[in-house]
Amino acid sequence: MVGVPIGAPAKSLIKDFATMSRVPSLSSPFLLGFDEIERALDRVSKAADGYPPYNIERLPREGGNPERLRITLAVAGFTRDQLDVSIEESQLVIRGRQQDDKARQYLHRGIAARQFQRTFVLADGMEVLGADLNNGLLAIDLARPEPERLVKTIAITQHE
Repeated sequence: MVGVPIGAPAKSLIKDFATMSRVPSLSSPFLLGFDEIERALDRVSKAADGYPPYNIERLPREGGNPERLRITLAVAGFTRDQLDVSIEESQLVIRGRQQDDKARQYLHRGIAARQFQRTFVLADGMEVLGADLNNGLLAIDLARPEPERLVKTIAITQHE
């Protein structure tokens, strides 16, 4: 191993690396009150299932509408009644539930009836504009209204 003195146990380095605590990515003393964002990043990193596949695209401003985001999920085989889109604690949650048709007898089963849950963490102020199912693609439009620029002067008191 490079950088390991001769005779030093290499396995202890690997063990020590595995037991190191994770250094917060937002640990700068200039970033105050961002612990919620850190927790949200942890939640997102744990949701790594690849089904259903999805796209996220930025849609430009049109006709007075703000810039939007569109999340498109490939949900072939799902009907509108088998899909659920909701907002739960600042998260966009999309669920799909299919039931096996017991009356069918398959000779080959390559398309399984499956369930899924896909979660996206929403920033403060994000609004879900609507959802549309067309040709096996579920499109969900989101927008963040333009923030109001706020300037506030803080009074300084003087003690003598």
